[in-house]
Amino acid sequence: MKILSAEQLKAADQATIENEPIASIDLMERAAYQCFHWISERKEAEYLIHIFCGMGNNGGDGLAIARMLHEEDFDVKAYIIHYSDTYSDDFVTNYQRAEEVDLHPESIYSIDDFPDIAEEDLIIDAIFGTGINRPIQGITKDIILKINQLNSTVYAIDMPSGLYVDQPVNPENAIIRSDVCLTFHSPKLAFLLPDNKAYVKAFIVFNIGLDPAFINTLNTPHYLITNRIVHDFYKTRNRFSHKGDFGHVLIIGGSFGKIGATVLASKAALKSGAGLVTAYIPKCGYNIMQTALPEAMVEVDSENIIEHINYKTKATVIGIGIGMGTHEKTQKAFEEFLRNNSLPLVLDADALNLLAMQPSLLELLPPNSILTPHPKELERLVGAWENDYEKLALAQKFSKKNQCILVIKGAYTAIVDSDTIYFNPSGNPSLATAGTGDVLTGLISGLLAQQYKALEAAIAGVYLHGLTADIAIDFESMENFIASDIFRYIPEAFGFLSKKNPLEDIMDEDDDIDDDFDDYFFDDDEAGF
Repeated sequence: MKILSAEQLKAADQATIENEPIASIDLMERAAYQCFHWISERKEAEYLIHIFCGMGNNGGDGLAIARMLHEEDFDVKAYIIHYSDTYSDDFVTNYQRAEEVDLHPESIYSIDDFPDIAEEDLIIDAIFGTGINRPIQGITKDIILKINQLNSTVYAIDMPSGLYVDQPVNPENAIIRSDVCLTFHSPKLAFLLPDNKAYVKAFIVFNIGLDPAFINTLNTPHYLITNRIVHDFYKTRNRFSHKGDFGHVLIIGGSFGKIGATVLASKAALKSGAGLVTAYIPKCGYNIMQTALPEAMVEVDSENIIEHINYKTKATVIGIGIGMGTHEKTQKAFEEFLRNNSLPLVLDADALNLLAMQPSLLELLPPNSILTPHPKELERLVGAWENDYEKLALAQKFSKKNQCILVIKGAYTAIVDSDTIYFNPSGNPSLATAGTGDVLTGLISGLLAQQYKALEAAIAGVYLHGLTADIAIDFESMENFIASDIFRYIPEAFGFLSKKNPLEDIMDEDDDIDDDFDDYFFDDDEAGF
């Protein structure tokens, strides 16, 4: 799924109006209906709903939603914030339509006009949409700051007012802090970045039928991973396959007290479908590995650390760095390993730290090596950044220069392949626990061994990894989920990949999806598709 810029979204709207053809007011009605339907399915009519409308098309959306809710006997009040003398044509039309059904929007000229709102009331923000690109001032700023002081639930329409689509904001700006953002066509880049977590706790994407032919012509460096994308390159197995067809993963890592990391990574490589897995570990971990994972073969180095990396295994893919440490002897062994290695690599943890300590080693990486840093490891590799947009730019530069793929772990994990970035929607905070990164390294290594392309292995590994936590949320609490629990849900996660659109399997029974549209919901508690 393409993630479009503000300019591209505006152009897509216009192309749809011209090519469908459809009047702009009817396209607005289509978008408003999707929001109305979602809200009405989740709120009882006795709730008081306050809709704050701007004077442009986002305000027009708000008025249309207000009218639809009013006609279904919801207790709804609409307010017009008068920050200008100019109205959009579609705003005026929807204002007139509201009046025709005996819904009379109230005017707000100053903060003194702000209504009384109870904590149990719902607030809908329809002040500004995707077109805003400067800080909000005046009466609108006062209103936003007032809304943010309340404890009521807040839904934003298309964008939280004050948040830019694809550029950084100053945290001191007036920006709506929404609980859910109901947005159109695709997620906005701003939704996927940690800097903006206070403004978008969750979002739902409504497909409103923008012209697909026009959208196909648009170029973007940003994409959202969907199940359909992963399904398209998912490899099914031949009946006459044997273990040699699915590659041999060598996991190199571990040190005294950190053998568990290599156990997790090795098991993940096996659970991903790799035909063979060998763990190369310090001698102190031999009994642990053979006992914990009898399916894996084991080679050993010195007693307590990786000191030589003189394995004999004929591997096809190597995952390295997990629990390995940065001892001086390990550093020398790692450098010698890189100088002699030509196999595909997945590098994590201390392999990344060793690269940061000696950047010249980056030149020794095979093309399309996969590096899986968490944010602090990334900072050691690419340098510090002031905001998430600068972080992504530094990651793109690093990926392009070193011909590698970066997997920046976190919510909406970003997979950076030169100039292109793929954001992963699966997963939740259950994965914020020790060892889950080791599992991810094993998953990606195992997929790479099965002849997935490097980018495909990174995308599928990250998606499957997150999906296990999304499946688990119905059975586990986030607090008690640990890395080894991931293995319990890998089979079901793989099952999802056999389907092009598994949406119907995970939707709540009361969710009703229009047959013409695929809608996607993303938050901290539910699977994102």
